[in-house]
Amino acid sequence: MSLKTEIRPEAEYLSVNVTGKFLLKEAEQSFLHTLEAVIQHKSMKVLLDGRTITGKPATIERFFYGKFVANSVKAYKNRGVSPMTAFAYVLRPPVIDPQRFGETAAVNRGMHVRVFDNLEAAFEWLDVAPPRKQAMGIHRKPQPGFT
Repeated sequence: MSLKTEIRPEAEYLSVNVTGKFLLKEAEQSFLHTLEAVIQHKSMKVLLDGRTITGKPATIERFFYGKFVANSVKAYKNRGVSPMTAFAYVLRPPVIDPQRFGETAAVNRGMHVRVFDNLEAAFEWLDVAPPRKQAMGIHRKPQPGFT
């Protein structure tokens, strides 16, 4: 396999680190492993760090991947994956598409997903503290109306 997937549960989210060369079938398998971990850890937030993935997915591969992940989330609903599970992908060019075509394909099929080019924005969108801040006891900022 060209892609390697490491999954680690954190206090507030599931951390998924994917490395290697992008191949559509392997990326799909990696996502299925991620869904199994979502079930196991009852996660509602997933941070997928793919900044070291290499390759340049074709537009059609982006579409097929987005369609696959959204349909997989739906298919895993009966196994414990909530349709509201938030997936934040952090990617770099040329894997990240400036037009976010794969993200659009997934969102249009009901998946709660967003693609970022930096970790900080992904943590903010997920509303979780980065691991360093968690270890120091610093948590996410309080939301208005919540205590």
